[in-house]
Amino acid sequence: MLIRYKKNYEKIAMGLLSYVPSEKDIKLLLQTIRKYESQDDWQLFLWKDGEDIIGVIGIHTESAEKATIEHLSVNPSFRAEGVGKRIISALMEFLGDKVKLVPSAALAAYYQNCFHEKDHEEAGR
Repeated sequence: MLIRYKKNYEKIAMGLLSYVPSEKDIKLLLQTIRKYESQDDWQLFLWKDGEDIIGVIGIHTESAEKATIEHLSVNPSFRAEGVGKRIISALMEFLGDKVKLVPSAALAAYYQNCFHEKDHEEAGR
């Protein structure tokens, strides 16, 4: 289940974001989390599976029609189970058909691996 980030989720969100290669440095990680907390066009969502939060996805809304996935991370214990794809799919559904969700350069290969052209055609994307 996709849930919006709140300040009381800060530690778990930072823990999950720390798995992102560009967020290894604690100063950069703190800057990133502050950006999601303070800028309306940066939104962070957590992925809850049962009682556990196991993933995080962050987007930068560039316009009313386009949002870029800037961060995506899944707890290593749950990787290779399709969690990342489920997170992206849930976010697509949440954003609706009017907003095109695109991956950042760092996530482009992963996104393409998850959503082949056939998947895009079926999803209407």
